[in-house]
Amino acid sequence: MPKLMLRHDRPNCIGCAACAAIAPDFWEMAADDKSDIKNSAKLEDGTEERSIEEKEFAINKDAAESCPVNVISIWDDDKKEKLA
Repeated sequence: MPKLMLRHDRPNCIGCAACAAIAPDFWEMAADDKSDIKNSAKLEDGTEERSIEEKEFAINKDAAESCPVNVISIWDDDKKEKLA
């Protein structure tokens, strides 16, 4: 099973809240009106990431596809390949 990584380019988030509406177990809105991945690691460039399980892929793919500015992605961290 690949190691799946959920990534969020937070600096470019416009705060539409679609991700939080679709996948509230993984996404929440922050005080600055941008979304955050719950329980994520914050990187120096402002990006967030969190590993997810294969069973969590579909709901987060839906969240990624709902994002109007395409700042959510899911990666196979082993192959360094974007899956969604």
